[in-house]
Amino acid sequence: MSAEAAGRIRLGLAANATQFWLLVAVNAFVGSMVGIERDVLPLVGMRVFGLASETAVLSFIVTFGFSKALANLYAGRTADRLGRKPLLVAGWLFAIPVPLLLMYAPAWGWIVFANVLLGINQGLCWSMTVVMKIDLVGPKQRGFAMGLNEFAGYLAVGVAAYLSGAIAVAYGLRPWPFALGIVSVGVALALSVFFVRETHGHARFESAGGGLPAAAVPFGALFARVSWKDRTLSSISQAGLVNNLNDGLAWGLLPLHFAAAGLAIERIAVLAAIYPATWGICQLWTGALSDRVGRKWMIAGGMTTQAAAIALFLVPANFAVWLAGAALLGFGTAMVYPTLLAAIGDVVDPLVRASSVGVYRLWRDSGYAFGALLSGAVAHALGQDTAIAVVATLTLASGAVVAVRMRETHPRVSTQKGATS
Repeated sequence: MSAEAAGRIRLGLAANATQFWLLVAVNAFVGSMVGIERDVLPLVGMRVFGLASETAVLSFIVTFGFSKALANLYAGRTADRLGRKPLLVAGWLFAIPVPLLLMYAPAWGWIVFANVLLGINQGLCWSMTVVMKIDLVGPKQRGFAMGLNEFAGYLAVGVAAYLSGAIAVAYGLRPWPFALGIVSVGVALALSVFFVRETHGHARFESAGGGLPAAAVPFGALFARVSWKDRTLSSISQAGLVNNLNDGLAWGLLPLHFAAAGLAIERIAVLAAIYPATWGICQLWTGALSDRVGRKWMIAGGMTTQAAAIALFLVPANFAVWLAGAALLGFGTAMVYPTLLAAIGDVVDPLVRASSVGVYRLWRDSGYAFGALLSGAVAHALGQDTAIAVVATLTLASGAVVAVRMRETHPRVSTQKGATS
């Protein structure tokens, strides 16, 4: 980077407000692509395509989870080498066929294929909006930036879930609930191509020549550090995996659980929407809060809250209790989601930031697939209540791992604790 170019770069939200808020808007469209599936697609599997088992219905989440996880890994490493914007644009190109396949696919296999493409879209686009915002704001406002990013994405998930459910009530399960995706792809692709600017230079500026370029860091060593060697990073990775494992349950199995209890589609839509909407809105507060109180206990407390919320779905057919459980699950997830990303940004060097986030998001988003496989298999063998109880127990155990193994990562909070110990 030339001295002249470096002189034009400033870190911080205020200094990069236009690009930052543009990326917030783009991530809202990323979230809406998942939202159109949250309540309607499991019912499509059973009622339109006649799938008989939970495992078969949840197959679309398995393919989505693994394809998104691998796309995250690819996106992270490639973004540290080549930049962020090309991958953001590529992610939207992969999304173009998705709503059309959901609307008109003649067989369930095409729905599964659509979710491979959706996983690639989410892996590339969501990863890049995360990394680009961290690039822009610098070290002081990471939690706040991630809170805003995840607020936009998951509020859009909730809104799209509710709208797709409302459209399904009025016009049927297919094709119109998925037409929302056509609008999201068109607008977001245009914004990404014509208005979003590259942020790789901000990462180089933050590093100020003090770190190694991504090509000089062996990927195997980086993967091992994030996955298991570093006690803090590995604690973050397992918490992310279990968080999305329980989200896989909420996405795939809970709509079937609600339907089996006799709830109408409009009530299932409310339950499917309130969880990500609460998750999204609360992140406006929880991300910034982690900048003040630290990361570790926000994560541990959030996982414990999620476990308690999931247990509420074991209460027999009570809409009010289930509504409270969905809201509490959203709040617990809001404590965890932006804080995990901010903690990654605290620990790793800016020049391998995208690669490290990619490894973390590989583990986190594979949780979708593991959650769908686990909850589907247990539900098929032992019943839906047992599957819900198993996921609640795993979530509680994950919070305990964070409490025992993870070190505080926020520079100011960890320094203050060290000075008073």
